[in-house]
Amino acid sequence: MALLADLYQLSMAYGHWRAGRHRAPAAAELFFRRGPFGGNWALGAGLAQALRCLRAFRFSAADVAYLRSVLPSTTEDAFFDYLATLDTSEVTVSAVPEGSVVFARVPFLQVKGPLLVVQLLETTLLCLVNYASLVATNAARFRLRAGPDMKLMEMGLRRAQGPDGALSASKYSYIGGFDCTSNVLAGKLYGIPVRGTIAHSFIMSFTSLEEVQPRVSLSPLAGGDPVDLPLLAESWLQRVCELLQSPPEKANRGELAAFISYAISFPRDFQGLLDTYCVQRSGLPNFCAVALALHQLGYRAIGVRVDSGDLAQQSKEIRRVFRACAAHFQVPWFETIAIAVSNDISEQSLEEFRREGSEIDMIGVGMNLVTCPLQPSLGCVYKLVEVNGSPCLKLTEDEEKMTIPGTKTIYRLYDAAG
Repeated sequence: MALLADLYQLSMAYGHWRAGRHRAPAAAELFFRRGPFGGNWALGAGLAQALRCLRAFRFSAADVAYLRSVLPSTTEDAFFDYLATLDTSEVTVSAVPEGSVVFARVPFLQVKGPLLVVQLLETTLLCLVNYASLVATNAARFRLRAGPDMKLMEMGLRRAQGPDGALSASKYSYIGGFDCTSNVLAGKLYGIPVRGTIAHSFIMSFTSLEEVQPRVSLSPLAGGDPVDLPLLAESWLQRVCELLQSPPEKANRGELAAFISYAISFPRDFQGLLDTYCVQRSGLPNFCAVALALHQLGYRAIGVRVDSGDLAQQSKEIRRVFRACAAHFQVPWFETIAIAVSNDISEQSLEEFRREGSEIDMIGVGMNLVTCPLQPSLGCVYKLVEVNGSPCLKLTEDEEKMTIPGTKTIYRLYDAAG
């Protein structure tokens, strides 16, 4: 990671070394000038990763050889020999705990040590902290909008800026308050709970009940001979459609076949995606039919997802149907089946869900979480504030970029409300 730096960090390092001031005690502080997303706070994140990077900071022989080819030919050999011995053993770091609330111009990471090393770390630390803090803050804003009881799932892997961005998004969204991720690798690496539903492609791949194979393969939970689940589900579909006053022929049989096949594979974790064709006339009746067939065998469906349309209104209609089935068929738990939604969810979407009194239990957020479209960068800076015990002040034509000289200590005051 020592080469994860801008070239001018190495050029300045040589300048300090050549002038004999590379070991001068220095201090730098990392902060942001303005709160992100129009707010006045952020979550400090990426700090644990930054500390791991500092512990491992070292130029390998291959690194030094590469630098010889990059820096000007006038660079003395002794400087490269010095780089080969460099580490961070004389560096001390002060930082807020991972995930802490921080405010503009308040340093949430302070680095002290030899001037050359402190300078070399600038770009590396900014790279590790900037996006991590931004996406954690974005996640926290979603959490605040959603409220404490709503389940939030990060599902931005396919929309993220590459695999590294996707993994970072999963990790720091979890720190910011999300409950789980769809990213399996992030689950393995970071211990984040992994969740998933079902895609339209699975449902679209079925066209008829004849494609459900084997038909007789699911046994009752309490034991006994396997049953013909397609036949059982079809009988329940007639009863559900009669209750809902919906023509059973409008329910897509390919969709029903997909639900049945999924239920056979995951009888204890059955869930359905309702909007492949028509939520009211097909997806919802088909799901209820399969879920009630599973109930007859002793299993419980766990949830549904809707990925298009007026999500708040549809959630209320879905809940109404679940309650009707629970009462009519005397299956009390049916009315509590979880309703999940996705589809370009934003902070504004969450406000609308709350305002409209939705029945949503879980929200999947992708692009608007991991890409942070409202603000693509937090804009953290890393500024030298002290050398040889003397404060450093940056005067500039842009008043906002003026720094506050000297090292600082953070105090956090709490009122009665915490």
